[in-house]
Amino acid sequence: MALQCGIVGLPNVGKSTLFNCLSNAKAQAANFPFCTIEPNVGVITVPDERLEKLEGLVKPERVVPTTIEIVDIAGLVKGASKGEGLGNQFLGNIRETDAIIHVLRCFENENVVHVDGSVDPIRDKEIIDTELQFADLDAVEKRLSKVKRQAETGDKEAKREFDALQILRSTLEQGKSARTADLNDDQLELAKTFHLLTLKPVLYVCNVDEASVVTGNDFTKKVQEAVKDENAEVILISAAAEADIADLDTFEERQEFLQDMGLEEAGVNKLIRSAYKLLQLQTYFTAGVKEVRAWTIEKGMTAPQAAGVIHTDFEKGFIRAETIAYNDFVTLGSEAAVKEAGKMKVEGKEYVVKDGDVMHFRFNV
Repeated sequence: MALQCGIVGLPNVGKSTLFNCLSNAKAQAANFPFCTIEPNVGVITVPDERLEKLEGLVKPERVVPTTIEIVDIAGLVKGASKGEGLGNQFLGNIRETDAIIHVLRCFENENVVHVDGSVDPIRDKEIIDTELQFADLDAVEKRLSKVKRQAETGDKEAKREFDALQILRSTLEQGKSARTADLNDDQLELAKTFHLLTLKPVLYVCNVDEASVVTGNDFTKKVQEAVKDENAEVILISAAAEADIADLDTFEERQEFLQDMGLEEAGVNKLIRSAYKLLQLQTYFTAGVKEVRAWTIEKGMTAPQAAGVIHTDFEKGFIRAETIAYNDFVTLGSEAAVKEAGKMKVEGKEYVVKDGDVMHFRFNV
């Protein structure tokens, strides 16, 4: 399953620079609004040390990591929800993504113009939030007008939808995002089918100068204070430094650069892990001499559902899953050693897959 995150932000906050670091695609990182009009979709491999360890033990013919899709959405501006600055096109592109990566400019640089003339990440955040909320309110009101008549005739499903939409409308009219609405579990599951922009989980990325990437600065402190009630994560990244790292040829050079900055890993890796956490995702592995591969699943998936990620036939004809805990595989060194130690478990249809499980599926179609 491909996880897709949409990067949003005002023009010139560093979105396209960050996008270029995240993917092999090269968006035109020009210093003027709307240099990203067509949505740029990049595919980035998810770094996972466990995959490297399994490769060292199994020595397969090939290794396949899991991936994340990143969509670079052109810079939103005031009035986007009314179609200003190609707004409708931008909002439509992001509606289909699974999560929002909201880039906020938290650095001063007179050579990079700000669309509003000064650096103020809180104002920038509110501009974007307002546009997304207006777009959602419009979508909710259109949907309400459609289901209202059906709900009034006694249609139970329509009434259920109508009640959820009314709660969402009230929340949005108060200038709050849909993710803060007081919905019960049933209503929340229903609301997810509406593809509302402000219901999506959000990760705030503070784009800072190189000197602030470890400890932050006054701008980032304001952001952390502003989002403390949103149940959202804030991470610090220097997009300019990440671009420099991406240009280095060898792993050793990149590590040396990171050490000089006081970092243990690239900000890109941190961002990907945060996106995983945001979407409640985890990884399991298949490991054989032909291939060692990482697979992305949602937390709580059962063995048949996890098998279905490989191929729908695996889920339909699922018989059992032979499962090895990752730590057991690494500690004992091989599948044969795991079997000999009695650590391989045979699991049925009810088994909930754990992060890092190494699995073989038995199926019959």
